Amino acid sequence: MLNGLPPLLVGAIASVLMVLNALFWVPILLVFSMVKLLLPFTAAQKALAPVLLWIAEAWISCNSAWMALTQRTQWDVQGFEDLEPDSWYMVSSNHQSWVDILVLQHLLNRRIPLLKFFLKQQLIWVPVMGLAWWALDFPFMRRHSEDYLKKHPEMRGKDQETTRRACAKFALVPTSVMNFLEGTRFTPAKHARQQSPYRYLLKPKAGGMALALNAMGEKFRAIVDITIVYPDGTPTFWHFLQGRMRRVVVRARVLPIPTHLIGADYSGDADVRLQYQAWVQQLWRDKDALIGDILGRSANR
Repeated sequence: MLNGLPPLLVGAIASVLMVLNALFWVPILLVFSMVKLLLPFTAAQKALAPVLLWIAEAWISCNSAWMALTQRTQWDVQGFEDLEPDSWYMVSSNHQSWVDILVLQHLLNRRIPLLKFFLKQQLIWVPVMGLAWWALDFPFMRRHSEDYLKKHPEMRGKDQETTRRACAKFALVPTSVMNFLEGTRFTPAKHARQQSPYRYLLKPKAGGMALALNAMGEKFRAIVDITIVYPDGTPTFWHFLQGRMRRVVVRARVLPIPTHLIGADYSGDADVRLQYQAWVQQLWRDKDALIGDILGRSANR
């Protein structure tokens, strides 16, 4: 264990281990992804998908190893017992920090299929990682403002089409589709600007989840609703690498997919949008209350 070293040294060691881990696995991943690209028929895609997923899961396991070596985090985790590695899941979580990604991957790796995130288009240019996300079929989305869409109406609906194409690939092999309903990381400034009705959360956006459920809702076994709380304050990624994340509390609930919403037309039916929004808002009220309860109990320890 290296967590007794000075934080700057721990951060440097963790950073080097994280980069070396990526540089080891990504080239292997790219070799098999190029083979997959050259053989674009369904049988080859199905045969190569488990290989790519095994590489990604091994990469995540190595991340967990250097985390254990450099961190002294107290993990308080509940609700992950009834998950299956060979089923399809929709995964939803609150979002506060880039650390959330490592927390989710660490806890869910090999418990459910590999998490697939919907990423901003610009992230494809991130060195090494952009190639890895592309190789693993993470969908890249273009975000346009309403003003832009008014000037370029031909771009409206492009994200929906990207989502449908991604979900068509996800339907071939068991997949976990990750959706941060807030759409961005929580900050007090964003919370105030939104005038969010929730104490610890930004307003949820139901559109992304609705598109995925519309495209492949019958495939999903359940929704895994995850709540992440950092009782000592939300860590930056650098603080995390330095081993300064002392505690993390994670709660998971496995919820049934609302059958009346599977295949429903969110974009074209106003009643369906209202039903989705009511359902998501109830999820968020429950999550907000749970976060308050966790923080209250943590403060009294």
